[in-house]
Order: sequence, then structure tokens, then C-alpha cells
Amino acid sequence: MKALILAADGFEDLTLFLPWYRLREADVGVRLACPMMHAVTGLHGYAVEPDLAIHDVNPAEYDLLLIPHGPAAERLRQREEAVDVARTFIEDGMKVAAIGHGAQLLISAGALDGRRVTCSHGIRDDVRAAGAVYRDAAVVADGNLLTCRG
Repeated sequence: MKALILAADGFEDLTLFLPWYRLREADVGVRLACPMMHAVTGLHGYAVEPDLAIHDVNPAEYDLLLIPHGPAAERLRQREEAVDVARTFIEDGMKVAAIGHGAQLLISAGALDGRRVTCSHGIRDDVRAAGAVYRDAAVVADGNLLTCRG
């Protein structure tokens, strides 16, 4: 199994590093894709080097997409290549996990219409406006989509 994490400056450190290390412990190959091939820094000052640029991602090579929480999700949704990757994962029925504000990227990908999701409280109205059925829960699973508040 292979997982892809999308990140940009301003990711919430715990929501990137915790899943990354846990997936690696479970022998899942994890790759980090960023807008450019330079380190990105989390909200708490931890920097991480990407394995590849987002425009070089081939979604067919992965089984899971992880979108961490934080202002990075807003930065990612402004990059068409990140939106395309997220859209492809959803449309092809691959697993997608969005934490907190990570759902913003899925909004831009047009991937939430009719889906049951949760997210950070600050974007719940945006999620509803995108056609999602918002659930006030810690974790919500809807088919290939897993969302959590944080």
C-alpha cells in the first residue's frame, strides 16, 4: 500500500507527522508532495522536505490521499494541480482522508456534494454550501472518504 500526503506551508504539525509515522509503522509507503521542491514549514515551526512536487504526482500510483489540517489546505486549494489530484482520487474511488481544514481542498475539487463529512467548525458552513451533509462528529466515514475534525 502507498499513501500520498499533500502539504504546503502552514500545515498543522500533528496532523501531518502523526499519520505519516503511523502509516510508516504499518509498512505503508508514504510520499509527501508539495507545491514546489523545497521544505514546507508547519504551524509550530517543524519543516519537512517533499519527495515530489504536486505537479509530478500520478494518483494511480497511490492507494490513499491524506490532507492535513491547517492553513495549508487553503494554500493547496489555490493550486490547480492539488485540486486535480484530490478530484482524481475521489472520482477514481480511492481512499481520501481529510483532517480539519483539509476539507477545503475537497470543496474546491467539487468532491463533497451529497457526501457525509465533518471538519473544523470554522468551515462547516463552507462544507454545507458545497453540498455536503455536515455531521458534528469527531470522525465521519462515507465510502472512500474519511473526514475528521482535527
